[in-house]
Amino acid sequence: MDTVMRLGSQNAVVIFTKSSCCMCHAVKRLFYELGVSPAIYELDKDPRGREMEAALISLGLKPSVPAVFIGGHLLDSTNTVMALHLNGSLVPMLKQAGAMWLYYLLRKTVIEMEAVNRLASQKGVVIFSKSSCCMCYAVKILFHELKVNPIVHELDLDPDGREMERALSRMGSSSPLPAVFINGNFVGSTNEVMSLHLSGSLIPKLKPYQNL
Repeated sequence: MDTVMRLGSQNAVVIFTKSSCCMCHAVKRLFYELGVSPAIYELDKDPRGREMEAALISLGLKPSVPAVFIGGHLLDSTNTVMALHLNGSLVPMLKQAGAMWLYYLLRKTVIEMEAVNRLASQKGVVIFSKSSCCMCYAVKILFHELKVNPIVHELDLDPDGREMERALSRMGSSSPLPAVFINGNFVGSTNEVMSLHLSGSLIPKLKPYQNL
């Protein structure tokens, strides 16, 4: 029993389960959908599995799995977990246990990406830049020489700049800055822009936005 109680208190959410148990899969999926990343102990795959299952039974669990601990406290059955979820009590309990960091991280990421996409769609050509960045300056000069007047967001001068730079770093470019958008579509950073220009593919993309 000591092993079960110790493991049950090591993470905000701990689930003792079996790989062949349908209810176990349902409970795990519920927590994943709530943005929780629980510690999982599969009793049929753990060398201590029989010992832990006996301990769970001695704690009054019938069946023994799934057994859910939140904040070190054992919930007495799957029905209890589902009832808490349906009456709106499960999420506050998870928040109090500090188990919903993944949800908030994902939500923050979505908000940051939405902010970038909203600004990137404000005009035909948008550049996210830093005022002290040499490569950003080179790309801005190139666009001006091509008779394009982009909207430029200098992230080091914007109170939300760090969050936007973090969002841009997830877009798969060679570098997060400068970040160039044309017609709301992400083109890339310096390498991608220069490659398009040298191949003759950039000007056709910019043609609707040139001031000739």
